Amino acid sequence: MTSVKEFRVEQPATPDELGCGRFVFTDAYSIFDWGRMPDTIPGKGRSLCTMGAHNFALLEAEGIPTHYRGVVADGSVVELADTDKPPREMAIELAQVPELPIENGDYEYGKFHADAGDNYLIPLEIVFRNTVPVGSSLRSRRDPEDVGLDAAEWPDESVRLPEPVVEFSTKFEEQDRYLTREEADAIAGRAMLDELAALAREVNRVVTERAREVGLTHEDGKIECLYHDGEVRVADVVGTFDENRFSYDGHEISKEVLRQYHKRTQPEWVAAVSAAKGEIEETDGTDWRALCERDPEPLAADVVTTASDLYTAGANAYVGRELFDAPELSAAVEAASELP
Repeated sequence: MTSVKEFRVEQPATPDELGCGRFVFTDAYSIFDWGRMPDTIPGKGRSLCTMGAHNFALLEAEGIPTHYRGVVADGSVVELADTDKPPREMAIELAQVPELPIENGDYEYGKFHADAGDNYLIPLEIVFRNTVPVGSSLRSRRDPEDVGLDAAEWPDESVRLPEPVVEFSTKFEEQDRYLTREEADAIAGRAMLDELAALAREVNRVVTERAREVGLTHEDGKIECLYHDGEVRVADVVGTFDENRFSYDGHEISKEVLRQYHKRTQPEWVAAVSAAKGEIEETDGTDWRALCERDPEPLAADVVTTASDLYTAGANAYVGRELFDAPELSAAVEAASELP
């Protein structure tokens, strides 16, 4: 089970064949790699399933291979266009996910791939960025000239990149970390980095174009992929308010709203998370949460309502259908902008 999606296997993958299963999108949310937070956001799970299904249909129309099979309505697997209710379950194909062993604090990717063979979920996240906001970790890793900007120093405001930047980070490690190309190449196994990067750029293009059509700005996101018999396919889910950052009229409408809210209202917890992550790096351990001296506090009821409206109104706007009983997106964004 992932932090916010439940994972159901109907037919396990084998070394040679893909299996099949389902994602069940819950209303839980996670920020700062914490795992499930104390609250749930009503409608969030269905909004993510709806947006993800819509994007998979767009990708398949462009000939981009995915693991998507449809959404579940009344027990049957159907296309999103064939249901008038927002789905919670998504039917998918499954690759193998071998255990990633840890020895003396180091992750053993060689053993992972020895068990993976030619059918596995690639243990990477492929991140793409169209903008670089203030506070982005990219600013500490790359100089502006490295990403095509005509500037010696990073400006004090968010900047739009002339071309999308693609990076690789870990997927199965306890704490995500960005990788050099050499590190990513070793972790990818049989999959080729150039193919993964090209696939990420295509997904970014499709999602960016759809966002523009409905008045949204697509700022960044990520994909995960599976490798099966020499082919790379887009896996997990793409183009949602959890996997990607979107804005509307200059205001964030993704999970970033909840991240920033916690930074403003629970700075002690955010600092404790950062300290625990830093402390674990000095040891051979991986469970930084055990070192965290604080737990997050629950959200106020009005904040939960505002977050729910943002997810559901945003999903309505993105898919171009009134599947959710939600306010207009402009009203939901305005309410979110007024949070403490």
